[in-house]
Amino acid sequence: MSATPTEIVESFIDAWNRMDWDAVIDALAEDVIYHNIPMEKLEGKQAATAFITGMQPEGVDWETLSIAETGNKVLTERIDRFDLAGGKKIDLPVMGTFEIENGKIKAWRDYFDLQTFMSQMS
Repeated sequence: MSATPTEIVESFIDAWNRMDWDAVIDALAEDVIYHNIPMEKLEGKQAATAFITGMQPEGVDWETLSIAETGNKVLTERIDRFDLAGGKKIDLPVMGTFEIENGKIKAWRDYFDLQTFMSQMS
């Protein structure tokens, strides 16, 4: 039996928390659309991979507050926490939408406040 869309997204989040970049990238479709809504949209697995592996966090803890599935879409309410080099910490409230096709993440949109992110980066 194949995994449900929710199980696919939960596994994806778990891979982030383990910093298992191979599993994170493997979850994405070749033609994935990855869009952090206040930023530029990335198209294709290669562009998404470059962005994800370029982050280089020292620690990741994504906390799922709520998750809901309708058809092939999974909606998440999360707190995405990153420990970055130099002791910098990011705690970012995020609403995420994942569209699943053939067992892979075909579209991933995260909605968050860019100012909240930028203020923690400075």
